[in-house]
Amino acid sequence: MLRFLVGADDLLHTRFALSPIFELQHLIQALAGPDRRSVPAAWLARLRPRFEPLRADPALEAVLALFLPQLGATLLAPPPRRYGQTIADDLAAVRNAPAAAARDEIDFYRRRRSDVSPAADAILTAPDVLDRLADVLAAAWTALLADDWPMLRLLCERDVVHRTSELSRGGWAGAIGGLHPEVRWRDGGIDLLGRPGGEVGLGGAGLLLVPSVFVWPGLAVFADEPWPKAIVYPARGVGTLLESGPPDPPGHLSALIGRSRAVLLVALAHPASTSQLARAFGMSPGAVGDHLTVLRRSHLVERARSGRSVLYRRTALGEALAAGPEVADVVGQP
Repeated sequence: MLRFLVGADDLLHTRFALSPIFELQHLIQALAGPDRRSVPAAWLARLRPRFEPLRADPALEAVLALFLPQLGATLLAPPPRRYGQTIADDLAAVRNAPAAAARDEIDFYRRRRSDVSPAADAILTAPDVLDRLADVLAAAWTALLADDWPMLRLLCERDVVHRTSELSRGGWAGAIGGLHPEVRWRDGGIDLLGRPGGEVGLGGAGLLLVPSVFVWPGLAVFADEPWPKAIVYPARGVGTLLESGPPDPPGHLSALIGRSRAVLLVALAHPASTSQLARAFGMSPGAVGDHLTVLRRSHLVERARSGRSVLYRRTALGEALAAGPEVADVVGQP
């Protein structure tokens, strides 16, 4: 069992971040198959027509060659450096990976992959290999994940708001509790069940916690460089999202309150801030604020402060309205 030993300074230096490229890697591997990596079949069916043209590119084959069962090249998933990590940040890190270390890692996988085509191997041995890998990852992002990322990012950001509150209120036990069935807080340390490695100290640097969509229902743990000590875990509510697909407001709701307000009301099944909603749906913060004001005055949403953020979520009336006209009729009866 792997166990992170926690010191007095580690809680202060524990932080959250998002990793767009980590999500992209998982999605690409699921689409490439044969293991769909717990990504629901409906998502794969929706995205596969966009994936097939990419699959024919030797550069994407080169990317896939840098993965083995339970193992993948870290140069393709650089550790996130900040909470607001973007895919542009990630791709820049791929392009700027230390050349010697990248070459050693690529050669490690080449020696273990006899099934790579000559065209893909030529890319892996090219002087500009990092740029070519980054280019195809950028194309894959645009084709596969860019449209869904605002909503997926909103889900992850909501999780961070929740975990931050738990961390400040309950310390390590609050932050780790409910993170994942394989993670538990015990006697001043974090147990990671079913993972080899023995005891590893955090050394005062704290822990990096990364909520994820496509790691669900599993878990990823980093205990070796270049990543800091990190746990990538399923964001709260991700199972429901993946099983049901991206939410879309029902027609009756859009007709009643307008599509933009309907989109926000559907999204507020879980708390979110004005800025999070604005990023998720490509609206200005002012427009989101105006819509939320109308929804709040109509008693469809309520707001509460969580730390430095003001979060909105649906009221019971808002829940009934979002659920459908039949439910709303029942709620409205005396």
